[in-house]
Amino acid sequence: MASLRDQLGGLVYSTDQGKTCPDCREAVAACRCEDSEEQDRLAALDGIVRIRRETSGRKGKGVTTISGVPLPQDELKALAKTLKKRCGTGGALKESVIEIQGDHRDTLKLALSEMGYRVKLAGG
Repeated sequence: MASLRDQLGGLVYSTDQGKTCPDCREAVAACRCEDSEEQDRLAALDGIVRIRRETSGRKGKGVTTISGVPLPQDELKALAKTLKKRCGTGGALKESVIEIQGDHRDTLKLALSEMGYRVKLAGG
């Protein structure tokens, strides 16, 4: 992590460009930091979609989590919506992990396999 001096020492506003990004020092309109983070996340994936059932931190309520889907964030939201509709339950998208309420591992494995993804059931 950068020191406080480094964090506070950067250019914040320029009369030529307006506001600048603190990370890449480009104008906010021309900043591509989020795009590079998204590309780094996609490059780190191995192409296998993992489906698990989790209960930790949810007071015993189980959710099915889907991780490793090689899609950008906006397409991941659309996929989550489609899968929630297919299972008939609620869910959420948190940090590129799709959470579906309840135990729907078999339904989700079938749906994702039909979409052309390599799917593994992870965990016990």
